Order: sequence, then C-alpha cells, then structure tokens
Amino acid sequence: MWMVLSIPQTQAITTPSYYSQPNPTRLRISFTLRAPSTSSPTAKCQQQQQTTPSSVEPKRTQDDGIPAEDVKMLAKFKSRHNYIRVLEVSRKTDNPFRGSRLLLLDAPVNIHSISFLYKSLTKTYFDVFATLPPIVPPGPLAILGFGAGSAARILLDLYPDAVLHGWELDPAVIHVGREYFNLGKLESENQKRLFIYVGNALNASLPNGFSGIVVDLFSKGSLIPELQEAATWQKMKMRLKEGGRMMVNVGGSCVEAESKVRDGKVVMQETLKAMREVFGEKLFVLNLGNRKDDSSLALTGDFPQPEAWKIRLPSPLKCYVDMWTPYSG
Repeated sequence: MWMVLSIPQTQAITTPSYYSQPNPTRLRISFTLRAPSTSSPTAKCQQQQQTTPSSVEPKRTQDDGIPAEDVKMLAKFKSRHNYIRVLEVSRKTDNPFRGSRLLLLDAPVNIHSISFLYKSLTKTYFDVFATLPPIVPPGPLAILGFGAGSAARILLDLYPDAVLHGWELDPAVIHVGREYFNLGKLESENQKRLFIYVGNALNASLPNGFSGIVVDLFSKGSLIPELQEAATWQKMKMRLKEGGRMMVNVGGSCVEAESKVRDGKVVMQETLKAMREVFGEKLFVLNLGNRKDDSSLALTGDFPQPEAWKIRLPSPLKCYVDMWTPYSG
C-alpha cells in the first residue's frame, strides 16, 4: 500500500543529509500492502470489516494524499538501527489512515506499525496475522519483529487466552511504542500474557517451543537477508511445537528498500524459495495487492479445513481464509 502526503514546500519534512531527500513538495510513504482496487479480494474483505455506514467512511484510499495540516510529526530521531519517525494523522482528514499513528523506520519511509485510538483492527496485513491462533496448538506465540506492537495489540484483543513473546532488535522502537502507541498500557494490562525482549529475533526460543511464530523482519526497507537462506527457516522450524505453524510477511514489489539491489519482488521470491526447501508443499501464499507480487504473506503446515477455521475467527477476519493458495514457485 502506498500513501502520499501532500506537503507544501514551506512545510516539507526534512531528513538528515545522509539520507536520500524526498521530493520537496510531496513525501511518499509506502507500506508493505498496496491499497487494493474495489474489485480485488482484499477490498471485499476490507469492506466486511466496516463498523460504520459506508456513507461516513473515508472516500479516499491509502494511495491518496493527506494535506500537511492533517499530519503531525510527533517524533523524529536516529537510533543505532533505525531512522525513527512517528506521525499522527488527524481524525478530520478524509483518508483511511485518519485517527492513526504511524511508525516509520527507514529512509524510504516504509510504515512498520500502525495504531488507531478506538480500534485494534487496521485493514492491513496485521489483521491477517490475527487469523493464526485458531489453527495452532495451545501454547505461546512468538512475534519476531515486534515494532510498536500492532500485531500484539490485535492478538491480545481478540484472543483472551493468547500468550505472546515478542522480539525487537532496537530498544528505541520499544521506547517509542510505549511513548506513542500505548504499548506501556498494553503491557501493564497483560503482564502475564505479553513478554517483550530486546535482541536478535532469530535467536528467539522457549524451552517447550512456540505454538505459532509470526515473522515480520525488515531492516533498511527490506526483508533481512537471513530469510533468504533455508538454514534460517530450518532453525526456526525446530523451535515450533508439534503441529505449530509460521505466518510470515514476505513483502513484495511495493516494499521500497534503501539499497537499489534489494528489489522487493526478487527478495520475496528468494524468501519463498528458501521456505519451500524446508516446508516443501506445506507452504501457502496470500496476496494482498492489486497485482500478484505487490505484497504477500506465507503460511506453513497442512492447510486447515477452511470452514472449521472460519468458525473460530472473528467475523471481520473470516474472508482471509479463502485468499490463501498453495505456493507454486
């Protein structure tokens, strides 16, 4: 999903000189999910998530610009690992992001977390992650690439018995999550259900394994290189309980990397091929964009019985079940 903020030249958001400068009059913000057309399966699924009459829904899409006066920069600084910015979108603007806070972590300004004040669902791939608990055995879930807690917030809200262990490399991201995304409140309200670790997510483990692992590992606007290696997936597979699964954000062509050689589509394909070496035919893909390679998620394990899966899902998420297809390579 791409979003363009229309910013007059006198109000342009500046970046340090060691980053490529955005167009002085427009700041492009990309997400790992393109805004689907109204005829796409994703759009139909999103329409089912509406909780208010369509007459008062935003008429714009995530592709449309937001006036600069409707966007506020809450934080901007460089950490050891990221170029961190937090944006707040006014509830008055006519855009699906209205009333949200967005976390940007790299020079191409990809969005890594999104939070709305009065709802947990986001109409993005974070919602798809929330379909995982009903198809894994009882036990703790891991979130590798915790960010500001977007996936955790949805999972804890929808599944009262869920226990989450999240890993995030950058302590500054966790600090920002607590400061601007109500992560501190989420932790205090779920002291026995949410555990956050600062460190390399690829070393995540628990003595008895995880029932499910959510993987959302990006750095500098691209999936981390380790995910293009079969050995990484074999290592993570060994940390699953029997019957456990992984759900993975594998990105796609709409993910813009800082390095021109890290093409999003190519990286996605290489990641899926590495997963195929480990999981064989027990690998499925869900496409979330206008085009097949825009943005995708991957799911491991035998495909669940669809109707049984839907019965255990909240109504707004049922539609995602039918969007999975076997990975064909």
